[in-house]
Amino acid sequence: MTRGWPALALGAMISMPMSSAHALDTHRRDVRQFVSHMVRTYGFKRGQLNKWLKAAKSQSSIIDAMDRPAEKAKLWYEYRQIFITEKRIRDGTDFWNAHRSELEKASATTGVAPEFIVAILGVETQFGRQTGRYRVLDSLSTLAFDYPSRSSFFLGELEQFLLLAREAKIDPLKVTGSYAGAMGAPQFMPSSYRRFGADGDGDGRIDLWTDWPDVFTSVGNYFKEHGWQTGEPTMVEANIDPLQTDGIDGRHFSLSESVDSLHAQGVRFESPLSAAAPAFMIAVDRPDGLNWRVGFKNFYVITRYNRSALYAMAASELAEALKYNADQEQPAVSSGISGAAVIEAFPPELTQAVAAR
Repeated sequence: MTRGWPALALGAMISMPMSSAHALDTHRRDVRQFVSHMVRTYGFKRGQLNKWLKAAKSQSSIIDAMDRPAEKAKLWYEYRQIFITEKRIRDGTDFWNAHRSELEKASATTGVAPEFIVAILGVETQFGRQTGRYRVLDSLSTLAFDYPSRSSFFLGELEQFLLLAREAKIDPLKVTGSYAGAMGAPQFMPSSYRRFGADGDGDGRIDLWTDWPDVFTSVGNYFKEHGWQTGEPTMVEANIDPLQTDGIDGRHFSLSESVDSLHAQGVRFESPLSAAAPAFMIAVDRPDGLNWRVGFKNFYVITRYNRSALYAMAASELAEALKYNADQEQPAVSSGISGAAVIEAFPPELTQAVAAR
């Protein structure tokens, strides 16, 4: 991704009134600067770029969606209900069984257990069934030019998308994805597609929409490149005296603490990791109040995919439920939260249906 973009005529970008959708004005100074950058740096044809950008629609619905993500609007127990459902576990188990050999190959290549690859696809796109209805060009153009708070990031992603389209011979006017411009079954942003996308079946191309070996290997490769530790847990349940929680955030975390340092602060939890292994507190909102978990390096890696503890908890719990459901004879231990415990947390009317599979 290109860093340090110039201001690009910020005055033209700030707080302009927007209808529900309007064509991007390619005469704007910031748009013209972007086009010149792409021509000068990558050899694009100016006329072709202008043609594509003139066809882009800036949409207020995209900005509205950016301002109201579920990760910010919901507490954990509300967010959990979206993703940890009987249907999603059943569908995920069926999906895993249908692609078992390809998943095992991707897992062997990347070191990421199959249940985590499947869980990411389940959270992102319901196992590839819902990959987004927005044109990626519309999403990225809207956010690059009409969303000042993150324009620099999305200018970089628009750049990467056009490069990807050229390299993969994709028509940029036809590609669809999320409101943020994420694409395919794993919902990779263009920069991630180009950097972490992997050719899982050796056919010489990377297709993250319909080629499952590519999809599985790319998700695993993303985790591997961000430091995934094979076989280690993502999180465990923890207890701490409420009087000792002052100064513990649990909603913003880094790898500055360790298993040993948290134990020294009175946090009680079990871990197979060494005393020096990175660890951090995770605040867990439940209907009966605040609870705690301890996250480890692999939990942190999942948050590199989506910078949200809620997302990482949902992916971890779904992975464990899938593992438990797919092979009940092998206890699910890779996240530290057992698949059986996840299933037992369902409302009574769902538990029997899930456990029966």
